[in-house]
Amino acid sequence: MRKNVKRMVWSLWAVVVLLCAGCKSQPVLYDSEETLEEPLRAEKSEEDEEAEEKAPAKICVYVCGEVRNPGVYELEAEARTAAAVEAAGGMTEEAAESWLNLAEHLADGQKIEVPSREQEEKLKEEALAAESSLVNLNQASAEELTTLRGIGESKAEDILKYRETHGGFQTIEELMQIPGIKERVFEKIKDQITV
Repeated sequence: MRKNVKRMVWSLWAVVVLLCAGCKSQPVLYDSEETLEEPLRAEKSEEDEEAEEKAPAKICVYVCGEVRNPGVYELEAEARTAAAVEAAGGMTEEAAESWLNLAEHLADGQKIEVPSREQEEKLKEEALAAESSLVNLNQASAEELTTLRGIGESKAEDILKYRETHGGFQTIEELMQIPGIKERVFEKIKDQITV
């Protein structure tokens, strides 16, 4: 009986060894990650590139103020302010509807604040105050021009002569046409002047 048990154990052992040897000679379908996944990765990357080309880029904007659902919204890259306001549920009844330029293109990370009618009045007053404090190159006297940094009496006179000769300034950048007023001086005063 012992001999039979030994023979069976050796026979089973031989079968196992032969089976293992036979498996090694067979080609393995899934040899490694590289063998299987490398072609798939290549295919996916081509498909992903095509999908990325077709799919428009996204931007995130923060919409707050007088909107129904303030928050951060993901929109198409070419979206305009109107789309952002719509994504936030639209304007409330208190909103100053005409304050924002709803046709303006949006940028990633932009904040869009819809003011109330009360806030709109304050914003208009601030804008008028800022505008009235600017020196108008087409209307300012020599004394007013000398209040600008870097503009002395002689440069003020040159500005008046230029204005008379050319019929006034069309843009503030035109000020750099006057001798002695170049980009450096212009950069100092550009926020203080208007035409």
